[in-house]
Amino acid sequence: MQGQVVDALTLAGSASPIDFSLWGLFIRADVIVKVVVVMLFVASIWCWAIIIEKFLRIRRLGGLADEFEDSFWSGGSLEDLYDRLGERPAHPMETLFGAAMREWRRSTARGLSHDNTLRAGIRERIAQVMQVSLNREMERLERYLGFLATVGATAPFLGLFGTVWGIMNSFQAIAISKDTNLAVVAPGIAEALFATALGLVAAIPAVVAYNKFAADLARYANRLEGFVGEFNAILSRQLEERAA
Repeated sequence: MQGQVVDALTLAGSASPIDFSLWGLFIRADVIVKVVVVMLFVASIWCWAIIIEKFLRIRRLGGLADEFEDSFWSGGSLEDLYDRLGERPAHPMETLFGAAMREWRRSTARGLSHDNTLRAGIRERIAQVMQVSLNREMERLERYLGFLATVGATAPFLGLFGTVWGIMNSFQAIAISKDTNLAVVAPGIAEALFATALGLVAAIPAVVAYNKFAADLARYANRLEGFVGEFNAILSRQLEERAA
């Protein structure tokens, strides 16, 4: 901190103008302020990478789900649809469908029993398999959302810490120089405000993106749950028709 005060005094007494650009503020900043700025900058870059990836992925999932539902409700055979999809589903709705169909084939490989208890067991297993797959897929989609929430909640306070540290340097410069001239305190205050601004730059997009993606994924989860319910109803009806 002492070195920072000396720098401020030197700048105050120099004839050359002080560089108040972002890079200039960073170069003159105290080590603690530099660490805060670097942490906030890295967090901001990471947040934007997550934001772009989530935006493109959620948008793509909506289109793929529309295409799959068109095929699913086209009136064709579910067995043929499952065979066309293969073992590598392209999106969560296909994953749920594939998991249910695999369990369906295993359960009906030896034919269907007229025992109501056995048919109920098949329905329960299929429903459980689809629910497990749904939870697993949503967990994957929600990955890194916690980081956005953390940055949104903590970045302003981290920036505030840098601000407080910069202002402490400015007050120490005043105490040593016994001069309240603005040139003495301006660099430290500018560095402090730079840390605050960067904290807000990191936090605001993170909070907005988190709220948007949380709402989008909640709607998508409801869509998947609706598909699970409809598919279970179809399989239940087929069980009853085959056992009749």
